[in-house]
Order: sequence, then structure tokens, then C-alpha cells
Amino acid sequence: MSEVKIHKVGIIMNGVTGRMGTNQHLLRSICAIIKQGGVKISDAEFIVPDPVLVGRNAQKLEQLAKRAGVTRWTTDLDAALADETSTIYFDAQTTDRRVPDVSRAIKAGKHVYCEKPTAMTAKDAYALYLLAKKRGVKHGVVQDKLWLPGLLKLKELVHRGFFGKILSVRGEFGYWVFEGDTIPLQRPSWNYRKEDGGGVILDMLCHWRYVLDNTFGNVEAVSCRGATHIAKRYDEQGKPYTCTADDAAYATFELAGGIIAQFNSSWCTRVRRDDLLTLHVDGTLGSAVAGLRDAWIQPYGATPRAVWNPDIPQPIQFFEGWQKVPEQREFDNAFKVEWELFLRHVVKGGPFRWTLLEGAKGVQLAEKGMESWAKRKWITLPELKP
Repeated sequence: MSEVKIHKVGIIMNGVTGRMGTNQHLLRSICAIIKQGGVKISDAEFIVPDPVLVGRNAQKLEQLAKRAGVTRWTTDLDAALADETSTIYFDAQTTDRRVPDVSRAIKAGKHVYCEKPTAMTAKDAYALYLLAKKRGVKHGVVQDKLWLPGLLKLKELVHRGFFGKILSVRGEFGYWVFEGDTIPLQRPSWNYRKEDGGGVILDMLCHWRYVLDNTFGNVEAVSCRGATHIAKRYDEQGKPYTCTADDAAYATFELAGGIIAQFNSSWCTRVRRDDLLTLHVDGTLGSAVAGLRDAWIQPYGATPRAVWNPDIPQPIQFFEGWQKVPEQREFDNAFKVEWELFLRHVVKGGPFRWTLLEGAKGVQLAEKGMESWAKRKWITLPELKP
């Protein structure tokens, strides 16, 4: 019987005491990978993460470490970066803290993997990529929605030519985020302060860039209108504050191949659709609607002949003309899937396309979206060179 080879990989996890860092990255990704015995390369080779939690609040870190079954934590980032047994630095802090600490990690020779947005400005995000490239470290950015079951089903439909020529994509994202005065808020208060890196444009247009680029075609231009619909909210201590960041964005994108994409992103909307995010894709041969997990299709041959006549009750039950895409495979947690791909990339080499350059493209789209809003005009996206 051959000996099993274990690659133990130390990971500095900075900022994982927040909701996303705790749930998606630590518990549902890294801890889940450890629990399953590591990332399987073969029957005789595995990659096993060894995390060290880093943050500013010792009490929170200690409690989280116990909850996750992690033995190592520290409030001293410099000490963590000096530890040669940790080869990867992960950053899930608020956006305004990301560039300085990711830069320190790169200069310390660590491979880096971080949440998006990777920076507050496209210039800084691109500079991070260039720094990582110059230093020769491996790097990646979280682009989790690419591995959601609903989007994977859409990707498969595109691959199989179901749509024919794709004409347009309509995205609806959002839900009502409570103000926090009587009903507890369900998003961090910093999301609504521009000075702290908040705003739906900076947050969500980074997502839409990689979703569109990787599924339908590269984004070439943007027209965007933002808004701060709710001017006052209450923070985690119940104190009122003035909202300085946009809480809704209404954007149109021109994609390669003449595809038009429209995305509404709002924390001030009440949901009457299939999911918190839905994508409606129209093509010459068929259409599809996808949520986070499920997708429905309507091919050309099953398309009803609708006639405009507001003087009679609508005779067509439109929802009944759609077929649910069956479950043809199992789907793992989207964040965990990309973590496993990045760990493979670090340990075994091979391609990993979701790099800091892709992160910079996301920040660029958000920045150009804000420029479009300010100038009230279409903005073309210049190429960011590898």
C-alpha cells in the first residue's frame, strides 16, 4: 500500500470575524475542507489547510477559533506574516483596509487570495496585481457566483448553444435591508458609508463584471445611475447615522458580440421574483431564467404567441410555459469550490484565471459606473493589460 502524501498549507485568514468571513470562508470552506480530509489530488495525495485567524479583537478571535476548532489565532499580523509555515494570506476585511495588508503580505512573499472589491480605486487594484506579478507570488480573488448552481446551469446552456444568438441579459438583485431602528439590520452599517468602502455600486458591479465576462461576453461599456434612497440608518449600537453611500444602482452594459445587459441592484426593494438574484437571458432560439440554485428554460418551439389586448383578461399563464432544468450533478458550496481550486493552484501549479487582474477589472467597472453616474453618459472601459 502506497504512503499517503499530505501537503499541509498554512493560511493567514485576516478579517474572518465578519459575517461573510466566518460563514462562507472559514466554516463552510476551510473547516469543511479540513473535515473532509483535505483537497483530494489523488487517492494518495491531499492538501490540508492549517488556518491561523487574524483580527483586531482578541475576544472575537478566541471565540471564533473555539467554534471552528482552530488552534491558532493572533492580533499581530506582522508576526503571522513572519511565520514561514504560513504560505497563503487571505483577506476578508472591509475594503478600505485591503490594499495596505494585501501589499504587506505580497512583500512578505505570501501567495494572496482576497475578497472583492480588491481596492477602493481601479488604480490601486491594478497596482496590487502588478505588485503580485513582480514579486512572483500566486494570487486570486473571490468570484463566488461563478459556482452557484443556477449560474452553472446557465453556463451549460450557453455552452450547448441553447440560446442561439444571445440578445440580452437582465439581472435583478436585491432585497429590503431594514434601517435598524426597530427591526435589526441584516447588513453591516459600513455598507452605507462611502468613507468606509460602502456602496452598492462598488460592491455589486465587481460581481457583475466577472459574471458577465465569464458567462456571456466581456463588458465593453457602462451606463449607470446610482441612488441613496434611504438617507438615515442605525448602526449596530442603535445609533442613527447619515448614509453617504449609494444603496441602489441601475446599470446597462454593452458586451462583446452586441449583447446588452441590464442590472438593477438594490438594498431598497421587496422581492417578488424567484430568488434574491435572477438572470433572464433572451436568445434567438430560446430564453432562460436562473436564480441562485435553479433555472428554467423556454425554447423557441414552446414560446407562446402573445397578443397585446388589455381589454380582456390575460389568456396565457406565462409561468406555466417554462421547464425547470433538472439536477444533472451535485453542487458544492461556491466559496469552497474556488478555495479548493486556489489551493490546488498554490500547491500543484496549473492555471488559475481568477487573479488580482480580474479583481481589478471588477473595481474598474464599479469606478466607471460611478463616473457614468456623475457625468450622465456612457463610459467605455479601457483594457487592463496583463
